[in-house]
Amino acid sequence: MEHPLDTKTRITREGIRLYEPEDFAGMHKAGKLAAEILDRVIPLVEPGVTTGELDAAIEAMVNEAGATSATIGYKGYEHASCISINHVVCHGIPSDKKLKDGDILNIDVTVIVDGWFGDTSRMFVAGKMPRKAERLVDVTHEALMLGIEAAKPGNTFGDIGFAIQSFVEKNRMSVVRDFCGHGLGQVFHAPPNVLHYGRPGTGPILQEGMFFTIEPMVNLGRPETKVLADDWTAVTRDKSLSAQFEHSIGITADGCEIFTLSPAGKFHPTYA
Repeated sequence: MEHPLDTKTRITREGIRLYEPEDFAGMHKAGKLAAEILDRVIPLVEPGVTTGELDAAIEAMVNEAGATSATIGYKGYEHASCISINHVVCHGIPSDKKLKDGDILNIDVTVIVDGWFGDTSRMFVAGKMPRKAERLVDVTHEALMLGIEAAKPGNTFGDIGFAIQSFVEKNRMSVVRDFCGHGLGQVFHAPPNVLHYGRPGTGPILQEGMFFTIEPMVNLGRPETKVLADDWTAVTRDKSLSAQFEHSIGITADGCEIFTLSPAGKFHPTYA
C-alpha cells in the first residue's frame, strides 16, 4: 500500500516502512557516528568514574560531530545515553554513581545525522570482568550475531527471535521479554517490534528495505524485570546480572547490512 502522505513511501500491511537503496547511505553515516562515539568511550570506563561523567563526555562528542542526541528531550529524558550497570536491564539513568571494579555496563547511544537515526549499544567493563559476567556477555553477543544471521529476505521476525532464544536458553540463561527491538530510519521508533524470542516461520516476512534494531537483553537468572520509581530504569526482578548488545541493520536483497559496526573493531569488550 502507499503511504497517504507520500506516494514514494512503501509500507507493508503490518505498517513497516520499506526504505529505498539510496537510504542506506544515510543510515550508515548515522550508525557509524554512534559506533565511533562508543569506541571513544572505551578508555573512559574505569573504576571511580561516574556514569554522569560518561554521559557528559558522550554529549560533548555528539555536539562536536554536529549531530543531535535523539534521547535528550525524548519523553522528558535528559541525557545523551542510557547506562545500565550489572542487574539493570536497560534505560539506566546517568548519575553520580561511581563504577566499581568488575562492574559491567551497557551504554546505549542514539544520534541523528541529517535526519537519520543511528542507534546502538554494547557492553563495557570497569576494571577486570568477573568470569560469570564474561560468559553472560559472550552469550549475549553471540545471540545478537545469530539473530542478525537470520535477518534476510524470506525469513520472518520469528526466525530472528528463535535464533536468539534457542541459543540463550541452550546456555541456561534467559531472554528478557518486556523490551524489544524496533524499526527506525528517519524516526526513532517505528514498526515492527522486534522480539528476541519466538517460533520459526511466525511474524512478518522480512523484505528488502526494512530498517530495524536487534538488541537482545539476556539475564543470568530469570527473565522477569521491573521498572523502578523513576519510570525509566528496568532491573532484573531476581537481581541477577543482565547484558545487552544492539545493532541497527537494513535488509538487503540477499541478507542485511549492519549500520553500527565498530570502526575500531571493539564492539565486544574483550575482543581486540
